[in-house]
This record gives sequence, structure tokens and C-alpha cells, in this order.
Amino acid sequence: MSRSNEITALLAEWNGGNRAALDRLIPLVYEELHGLAKSYMRRERPAHLLQTTALVNEAYLRLIGREQVHCETRTQFFAVAAQVMRRVLVDYARGRDRAKRGSGEAPLALDDAAILSDDRAEEILAINSALDGLTAFDPRKGRVFELRYFGGLSVEEAAEVLSISPVTVARDWRMAKLWLHREMAPGLPHGT
Repeated sequence: MSRSNEITALLAEWNGGNRAALDRLIPLVYEELHGLAKSYMRRERPAHLLQTTALVNEAYLRLIGREQVHCETRTQFFAVAAQVMRRVLVDYARGRDRAKRGSGEAPLALDDAAILSDDRAEEILAINSALDGLTAFDPRKGRVFELRYFGGLSVEEAAEVLSISPVTVARDWRMAKLWLHREMAPGLPHGT
């Protein structure tokens, strides 16, 4: 059985209430999550994200802490993981931003290791804000961006998760990148 099929089978067992399936799923999913985080971090500027393992561990803890994960396939599971990783990064960036402004709240501790520089934290918050704006305007394009950028899903995998054609995903991906670039570009009018 391929790794993808094994993950899908274990997800089905876990969704069916078999907690023992979770014990077998954990090592497979952890490796995949680590690969997902590495894929995401490879696209970033060097030395900004400092520790892949911290991101993976926090995302993993949030995933297994959920009462139920309604995922029938590996692709659906990693779509959920993409959302969780985005939330981890945004929560951490907000914590660093609060600490920088002197709110007295400590940033989210991820394995006692810094995961973002101050510059990178501001960038993640800007991306998140622009993505929220895109999602309000066009939810599907926002979801495509999240799946591709934060989740590292391929065009085909995102198409499967969203039940749309790969051509539509590719078109939405291009448009979403343009939207976010325009929203984040200094000196350009925002929201137009």
C-alpha cells in the first residue's frame, strides 16, 4: 500500500472512531507535515523562518487536539493542515507584534525557539490581512491561495480539495497572487 493510500485508510478508521488508527497515523502524518513545512519554507527568504520543526510541532499539536478531523483523503487532511499552519504563523506573528509594541503579552512559544524574525512576522501579518480581504471578496480564490501558499498543495491537489478543475485552480492562483501583490505593494492604492 502506498503512503498516500495508507494515510487515507488510517484517516477513514480514525474518522470512524478507531483511536488506535491515530497511533499508526501519527508517524506518517508527522513526516508529511514536516515535508509540507519544509516546502513552504523553501519559498521564503533565507534566515527568516528559523525552525521547521517548531512550526510542524505546533501545527501537529493543534491538529491532534481537535475533537474530530473530517477528512477522507490525504489531500483533504493536508488542506486542513495548511489552514492550521497559517493560523500558527499568524498567531506567532501577532504575538511578536504585541511584544514589540509592549503589550506585555509574550509571543506564542514554539518549542522554546523563535520561528520568525520581526520582519517576517510583519510580512506574515500583511499576507494574512490581504488574504482575509481576498477571501471576503472571492472566497474560492482565497482558499486556493491558502492551499497553495501555506499548504504547499499542487494545482491538482487543490483542485481535488475544492472539487474544481485544475485549470480553474491555476487561474485562481494567478489572480490571487496578483490581488495580494497589489494589496501589499507600497505606494499603490489598497482595496481598489
